[in-house]
Amino acid sequence: MPRAKQRTPELRERLLQVAVAMLEDDGVSGLTTRRVAQEADTSTPAVYELFGDKGGLVREVFFEGFRMLRRRFDQLTRSSDPMADLVVVIGVFRGFVRENPVLSQVMFSRPFADFEAGAEELSAGSSVREFIVGRVARCAEAGLLWAEPVDVAHALVALAQGLASQERAGWLGTSRASVDRRWELAVTAMLDGFSSTAPVTGRARRGN
Repeated sequence: MPRAKQRTPELRERLLQVAVAMLEDDGVSGLTTRRVAQEADTSTPAVYELFGDKGGLVREVFFEGFRMLRRRFDQLTRSSDPMADLVVVIGVFRGFVRENPVLSQVMFSRPFADFEAGAEELSAGSSVREFIVGRVARCAEAGLLWAEPVDVAHALVALAQGLASQERAGWLGTSRASVDRRWELAVTAMLDGFSSTAPVTGRARRGN
């Protein structure tokens, strides 16, 4: 098959998907512009023309990760139980990280020296964050949570990231049952702490 010569949106998308797949197969060290070009059946100059440099390619992989996660969230439906729906969202987040460990590392840890996140990159997860905030807000509107939805969303995402990192590293347990149990314990404990029945003395002051 001859190499693709046109710098088209289709070629750009193919290069991006090849890069995402290569990350998961070969890790951070295995991602090079030359290998991505070869796998996409094009040239290295085409990668540079479309993305600028390796940093530009990694930047787009970073954005694609958040788009992928948001697409998963958008497939969820709402039930009559807002708290159960929120727990499902955390489960989807966990599943995404488990299935895309290296991509998640790029999204949340940014391990590439070629790529330094700026303001636009740091706001890339806003659609994901807004979705989670929306699910938390439903719980607050139903009188199930006392804290600000944004605060709860930040805390839940931080908890999920930490648990996912521990699970990925094998530190959360040696069996699926023990890992699942610890996820459930941690998420339940945090949501119980934010519940409307939590002691007033245990409540943090609202702030920025």
